[in-house]
Amino acid sequence: MPDIGPYSLYSIETGRFGLDGGAMFGIVPKPLWSKRIAPDESNRIPLHMRCLLLEGPNRLILVDTGIGDVFAGTKYEDIYAVDHEYATLEGSLSEHGVSAGEVTDVILTHLHFDHCGGATRATEDGRKVRFPNATYHVQKEHWQWAQDPNPKEQGSFLRRALAPINDAGRLHLLEGGQTLFPGITVECVHGHTQAQQIVRVSDPDTTLVFVADLLPTTHHLAPTWTMAYDVRPLQTMEEKGAFLRRAVNEEWNLFFEHDPDVAVGCPRETDRGMQIEDPRPLPDL
Repeated sequence: MPDIGPYSLYSIETGRFGLDGGAMFGIVPKPLWSKRIAPDESNRIPLHMRCLLLEGPNRLILVDTGIGDVFAGTKYEDIYAVDHEYATLEGSLSEHGVSAGEVTDVILTHLHFDHCGGATRATEDGRKVRFPNATYHVQKEHWQWAQDPNPKEQGSFLRRALAPINDAGRLHLLEGGQTLFPGITVECVHGHTQAQQIVRVSDPDTTLVFVADLLPTTHHLAPTWTMAYDVRPLQTMEEKGAFLRRAVNEEWNLFFEHDPDVAVGCPRETDRGMQIEDPRPLPDL
């Protein structure tokens, strides 16, 4: 496994799901986006829920958690084509010898169900936190935003997935960009949702950035290839443009949470605009 600073890095597959291709690519016509990702009969494109585990001295840090069982037994499992036969969060952690009780920290980029549903789990006594000994790190501004969601995001924030975190007293609310742990920083972007935090892991030689929904797939690098889910699409365009210029200049590696084929790649400016070069699995970082 690759190392950055004191951390060993592991890609944690938590399953697959599907979202409407038109919603994922906004104003981009279907004849264009469907050449890159083919939709199914319901117009859904396949997406991964790829999370990141950082193993450091006395810490096991998980970035995002996938959907988990938040839709188990409901019609939404079918609507969103949730597929856990491929992988589950706890199954993937166990492949690396990690149990839920050993995770010390969970960094949630934002609280849409496909990023935080796995943070809690169903029990006979109702939903409980999946990682009972972990601190859950969320931006304060975003947590507040999710408590009274706007109509566009109302279906993305699920109270049953969020309340157990607060009820367990495991919630740590962050205020803006900061160094969370040595070599691990978070910074906020606001186009997709208010105060989404992206996570950067770095040492003097290597930087890996968990881009979450700032860049949901490698096909979202072009300015106008934005999601209809974004609450502020023009701001998304500005934020990802500035981010990609910085990523190119500083030679960052990007970790893609949802791309069905690419886990890690490096953005490069070409005569065809921004492109991902050297797509590869995380172990080849």
